[in-house]
Amino acid sequence: MQHNKSHPNITERVTVAGHDLIGFLKNAIAEGNVRRLVVRKADGTPLLDIPLTAGVAVGGVFTLLAPFLAALGAIAALFSKVQVDVQRNVEPREERSISDD
Repeated sequence: MQHNKSHPNITERVTVAGHDLIGFLKNAIAEGNVRRLVVRKADGTPLLDIPLTAGVAVGGVFTLLAPFLAALGAIAALFSKVQVDVQRNVEPREERSISDD
């Protein structure tokens, strides 16, 4: 019987130029370990919260989010900088035994 252990998540906040936001989001989603993206104005006010499920094909995500990304790109262009919270799944490290040689 296999146990389904949940993996811890880490969140990092990145400041991105408004005109670079769409490229940043596409790259983050393509990495595959991103669970959630929250786009915020420079003052911290949320503009968009994008939950992502594990195992969703990247192409499918872009197709589903295309209208939102286009609108967000237009809105983000109005801001010189935006903040993006990137929540990632952290894979557990393999424990290695150290032996004296």
